[in-house]
Amino acid sequence: MSHSLERRSVLQLAIGALVGGFVMNSTMSQQDQSKPQGKPGEFDFLTGEWKIHNKRPKADGSGQWDEFPGEATCWSILDGRGSIEELRIPAKDFSGMGLRLLDAEQKVWNDFWVNAKSGVLTTPGLSGNFANGEGVFIAEEMDNDTKIKVKGVWDQITSASCRWYQAISRDDGTTWQENWIMHWTRVEKKDATR
Repeated sequence: MSHSLERRSVLQLAIGALVGGFVMNSTMSQQDQSKPQGKPGEFDFLTGEWKIHNKRPKADGSGQWDEFPGEATCWSILDGRGSIEELRIPAKDFSGMGLRLLDAEQKVWNDFWVNAKSGVLTTPGLSGNFANGEGVFIAEEMDNDTKIKVKGVWDQITSASCRWYQAISRDDGTTWQENWIMHWTRVEKKDATR
């Protein structure tokens, strides 16, 4: 093979690799852009005082739901890159704190929980984002020796109300079983001049 033919073959291979790499990077960039990207302020809808109607399956396995009241106070922090929730459920002698933080590099929200009785931050937390007015956050956990997926969803979001529910999957996300539903209603601030 002559040097010019050899050089041409090498150049063609190099150009092919560059074009292929460009197309692949372009496709990957388009795919990355199609995934929801977390943005500051997405949890700002929670800021304020709330009354909460809770529903959880009864522990007796009857398929019936236990319903009870709760309340929460929420704050936006770090210029909308974080949200803190203080949850209080006196009827169940239960309280805790939700901490949601935006990973600026990954553009993903992480949702952590602290039970007031233990004072321990659950890690790694649920991760996810908002799309089409709904925030979906998922984590893998162990239930005894079984790997499960846990999902927390914020939806039905308005200026005066929202819903959060938790569900678990024992078949890698094919089916989900709800095990906690919260209907949040905003408590309006009273006018101090009245």
